Amino acid sequence: MEPLKLKAAFQDYIWGGTRLRDEFGKPCDFERVAESWELSCHKNGLTTIVNGVNKGLTLKQYLEQDWRALVGEGAAHFSTFPVLIKLIDAAQDLSIQVHPDDRYAREHENGQLGKTECWYIVDCEEGAALAYGFNKELTKEEFRAHIEDGTLLDYVRLMPVHKGDVFFIEAGTLHAIGSGILIAEVQQNSDLTYRVFDYGRVGADGKPRQLHIDKAVEVTKTWAPPPRKKRPPTQFEGYACTVIADCPYFTTWELCINGEAAFAASEGVSYTHLLVTDGEAVLLYDDGVMMPLAKGDSVFLPANFGKYSLRSNGCTVLATRTLPRDY
Repeated sequence: MEPLKLKAAFQDYIWGGTRLRDEFGKPCDFERVAESWELSCHKNGLTTIVNGVNKGLTLKQYLEQDWRALVGEGAAHFSTFPVLIKLIDAAQDLSIQVHPDDRYAREHENGQLGKTECWYIVDCEEGAALAYGFNKELTKEEFRAHIEDGTLLDYVRLMPVHKGDVFFIEAGTLHAIGSGILIAEVQQNSDLTYRVFDYGRVGADGKPRQLHIDKAVEVTKTWAPPPRKKRPPTQFEGYACTVIADCPYFTTWELCINGEAAFAASEGVSYTHLLVTDGEAVLLYDDGVMMPLAKGDSVFLPANFGKYSLRSNGCTVLATRTLPRDY
């Protein structure tokens, strides 16, 4: 077994910037690089393996060779690979939007998946903020009225952000990334979004971008729960570990490595995805084989990969797995 280094698929949405190319070295010729899909088996943006005997295969093709053995017990429960991981560079505010849950998506979107997601703030400008839910409880009727009369932003909760902050966004939560924020997003394997408010912008065709008000009103939770607080880190030899998301689709840890951090064999439980969000590291495996990792690198370790270590004088890595549950 060998670690699989992945090449992202890119999206050039109108609100994107250039940091993913300029600072993360992403090889993309788009004028705007809004998103890089770092781990994706979704048809709208497939990641590709760039090293080893599987070079040139999409991750989806690779996993289909031996599904259960490669994804592990936790992810094998799902009919498709359950996770999609992105880097997102918001040079402008994104639209105010919401995602449906699986039940609603299956019934109203031809069997598609809903979307629960987690945002990790990789970097942000001073004073940057994002939208998260409401600042007061509304009825569905009030929600629709505020959309239609243009006062919705008066009722959206704006959250100041700082590097390293975490926001877990369950399906049904109104949200939007604000300008000047670069995030890593761990989400369900879905590209389904209901746009509620878009600042009057137009798309590449010169027409206003489509809104999905009726569906958004149906699926949005209009109460005002506060966002979950980030858990405190646990110290281990060579690294500090913080659980930043834990749900049936994915569990993600922030690993702050300063030294050599050893990780146990997976034993078929789950794949592991590593995304370097800051600094540099070396991945060591198979009794001393080394793979250098730089900021922005994305690596997939199959469920039967075995033991490995990460060595660094200071870097941050997001590690994601899909763990077995009692369904």
